[in-house]
Amino acid sequence: MEIALRELAAIIGGEVVGDGSVLISGIAGIREARPGTLTFLANRKYETFLETTGASAVIAAPGTRHSTKPLVLTENPYLVFIKAVEFFVPSGSEGPPSIHPSAIVAPNASVGAGVSIGANCVIEAGVRIGDGSAIHAGAYLGRNTRLGAGCVVYPNVTIREDITLGNRVIVHSGAVIGSDGFGFVKEGEVYRKIPQVGDVVIEDNVEIGANVTIDRATTGTTYVGAGTKIDNLVQIGHNVVIGENCILVAQVGVGGSTQIGKGVTLAGQSGLVGHIDIGDGAVVGAQAGVTKSVPAGMTVSGYPAREHVQANKILASLQKLPELMKKVADLGQRVRKLEEKGK
Repeated sequence: MEIALRELAAIIGGEVVGDGSVLISGIAGIREARPGTLTFLANRKYETFLETTGASAVIAAPGTRHSTKPLVLTENPYLVFIKAVEFFVPSGSEGPPSIHPSAIVAPNASVGAGVSIGANCVIEAGVRIGDGSAIHAGAYLGRNTRLGAGCVVYPNVTIREDITLGNRVIVHSGAVIGSDGFGFVKEGEVYRKIPQVGDVVIEDNVEIGANVTIDRATTGTTYVGAGTKIDNLVQIGHNVVIGENCILVAQVGVGGSTQIGKGVTLAGQSGLVGHIDIGDGAVVGAQAGVTKSVPAGMTVSGYPAREHVQANKILASLQKLPELMKKVADLGQRVRKLEEKGK
């Protein structure tokens, strides 16, 4: 499919500067782009690629330096590029709705219109699947679990019993939702398991990455708010509450019963102990170890996590530690010499 740049810009948004008649047939990154493709420039440090890229046109922000290639100017180049991707590679690649003969679907399970269930899936008793959802090969849905409309569950996902997913939830391969929380009490010399009888509720438009684990509550609910995006290899403990539109980057670990507000960012490999509160809009830096509650809007980093500016000062001081140790040793020698001279 080919489309003139000016026509494409009218669809995805943006002002064309240069030849709007250029034909666009696909999208690509700025380094690997070829003639006929549209690319984007979201970071000024890549401006040097403007003249070397093979793309026929570039999505860029106003104020981008002069280019011999046509530009599509917009305040948010990344967002407009996403729209271009969606134009050339539309969703709906799940195929026509069908239930594979090898899938096991309980007689009293409710399957909505336009639902696809792949090979070797197991759909237990009482499950409800909303219209237009797709359950890929090898997925397991435990009894009384509910999925809203337009959900996508990728291969080998396990969603255990009594779990609720809202509309348009995406769960990537290997994720486990509703596993038992890590709860034990010591009885003598052995550990006795605490029954985990709560559930998990995932609200609308949440995306859950590959190999994520979300534990069910001991009692009550483990909750993930609408619009939250969870990267791969994240662990969410029992009774955790995550607000709307949060970002949890890869390898984050959240201890049980922690409360996370709206719009919070947890950067990669950060860890949160249990039973603390993270306020709305807070940011936790990569590899931070959070041992205390974080107020709304604060950015913290380091271990133990501190306000980011303070953490940077401490880190800068540590860089000077070898030099300071040498100075202390030199001063020690001078003091000893003065003491000997005094005697």
